[in-house]
Amino acid sequence: MNEKILIVDDEQEIADLVEVYLRNDGYLVRKFYNALDALSCVETEEISLAVLDIMLPDMDGFALCQRIREKHLFPIIMLTARGEDLDKITGLTLGADDYITKPFNPLELMARIKTQLRRYTRYNQNPSRGAQEWDIRGLHISRDSHRCTLNGAEVSLTPLEFNILWHLCCHRGTVVSSEELFEEVWGEKYLDSNNTVMAHVARLREKLHEPARRPKYIKTVWGVGYTIE
Repeated sequence: MNEKILIVDDEQEIADLVEVYLRNDGYLVRKFYNALDALSCVETEEISLAVLDIMLPDMDGFALCQRIREKHLFPIIMLTARGEDLDKITGLTLGADDYITKPFNPLELMARIKTQLRRYTRYNQNPSRGAQEWDIRGLHISRDSHRCTLNGAEVSLTPLEFNILWHLCCHRGTVVSSEELFEEVWGEKYLDSNNTVMAHVARLREKLHEPARRPKYIKTVWGVGYTIE
């Protein structure tokens, strides 16, 4: 196992605990107590996944997540003492793939890390069978190359964003429920109070420069789900 996990948390006891669990499972670990040192590491080393705390001394985890997402697609899990839905939605909207609230069970965190790594590996290192692509009014998405362009300009999508868009394109003309999207893309059971899909669709729309009131591509059918016509 050569996956390298980045831990960023100013609570040394928590960072050390997570490091112990990761190393016991054979992962390589890069551990930092502030955001700037973590950013330097990201620029010089190949990171497989990051676990970011929100409350950091020099830059909050939201800003750190956003900075990482400017150049990198590896999964990000937000680790935070905050449990409010707004904080969770903010993290997901800025590009995080998952979140877990302190206090947490280390075994649950390990399970989430392994899930994200499996998903990332499957979607990025194993191209799908043959060339499959969609071209919808200037929006081009190719599953073979895992690339998306809008009117010829590259759109940088996380693996989750790519697969949300791909699933909607494959079901063009029909309404896909949030439950179906979540269970298909995340591979987990959907909960009624889950805002994950909404947050990722909002981020996806932002990257596609979609106007909030009259989106050109991803449209909301209130109370039902999402569709691309």
